[in-house]
Amino acid sequence: MTVTDITKDLQARTITVTASFDAPVDAVWELYADPRKLERWWGPPSHPTTVTEHSLVPGGAVRYVMTGPEGEKYHGYWSVREVQQPQLLVVEDGFADAEGNPSTSLPSSLMRISLAEEAGRTTLTAVTTFASQEGLQQVLDMGVEDGTRQAMDQMDDVLIG
Repeated sequence: MTVTDITKDLQARTITVTASFDAPVDAVWELYADPRKLERWWGPPSHPTTVTEHSLVPGGAVRYVMTGPEGEKYHGYWSVREVQQPQLLVVEDGFADAEGNPSTSLPSSLMRISLAEEAGRTTLTAVTTFASQEGLQQVLDMGVEDGTRQAMDQMDDVLIG
């Protein structure tokens, strides 16, 4: 299993995900940097992702759509804030409408992904911070914890395939 821990802190408005990989940091970085690899794991298996825009540079954007089992579409975006390849990626992460505009009814968050390699193994720590406790609770109620675990558990297969 890739995910080793998911910690929710309503007071701090954060979800922290820790994952461990038997792979070098550059290979784990590519899971985010290569849009075709990102498509293979971003989102739970029941909701395959199609990346429609991918510019992983400060000021750039990543836009995607997840397709549910009944054909329903869920659009999302990342506004890229900071990139220090291959150790750090900071993005605003949010839901969007079909044109890619940020949702006004669903919360966005700041996601800080840190990668550290030791003895050929990479630890990923993703800290997602919401503007309010209500926003965090809203995504928790939507099943983000289970969805995150399902999505990230696909990362090992992408690394070896």
